[in-house]
Amino acid sequence: MTKFSHDTVVPYKHSVKSKKDQVAGMFDNIAYRYDFLNRFLSGGIDIIWRKKMLAELKESRPKTLLDVATGTGDVAIMAARALKPDKITGIDISEGMLEIGRKKITKLLLNNKIELLKGDSEAINSANDSFDAVTVAFGVRNFENLEKGLSEILRVLRPGGKLVVLEFSRPAGSFRWIYNLYMNNLAPFFGRIFCKDKEAYQYLHSSVKAFPEGKTFLHILQQVGFHETSLNRLSLGICTIYCGRKQV
Repeated sequence: MTKFSHDTVVPYKHSVKSKKDQVAGMFDNIAYRYDFLNRFLSGGIDIIWRKKMLAELKESRPKTLLDVATGTGDVAIMAARALKPDKITGIDISEGMLEIGRKKITKLLLNNKIELLKGDSEAINSANDSFDAVTVAFGVRNFENLEKGLSEILRVLRPGGKLVVLEFSRPAGSFRWIYNLYMNNLAPFFGRIFCKDKEAYQYLHSSVKAFPEGKTFLHILQQVGFHETSLNRLSLGICTIYCGRKQV
């Protein structure tokens, strides 16, 4: 498996723990403020991004959906409403995030539709060809081994099934300096104020900068075995939707 530079970017540089353990601990630490900070730091546009992501699956009409790095279950909940599949499974390595997601799902009376489980993207506890579609929103940057995680997703997708990834990217042109100012200074500042964890939002920017985005990521998808790959940049390139299919 190829090692990419973002695979080694960690939230807490002085910790001896693996990236996977650090990321799980980081999300446990900020779980209670995660949804609020998502809405606050993005001005609510993250909801639009997620809706555009799920729109990529409307023609496919998946009956079974796996949401990797599900966090507090936002994409799973949106998918239940927008796509109406029979079953949605969400997995995440942070139990703190999952606890909040389960409470949201119970409140919305969606327990019969959505199940959130603690799970590792690089060792998915599902049989081959289990899901019609897989989604990953702002999670692939956190994989400790990107190729291994994508290979696992390919394994559990049924032939013809579709992967849709939503991930941060780096805008081009004159807007980039504004973006860098925001990500370098304002996001960590608000992270420190609202959840007492400045490193979490410094890690956000560091991992985005190191992530192999754009056509490079499409090439990685192809190398792993995905077909019909495509990308769509959103909001001046702040984030990107990537798609790929498992060959029939």
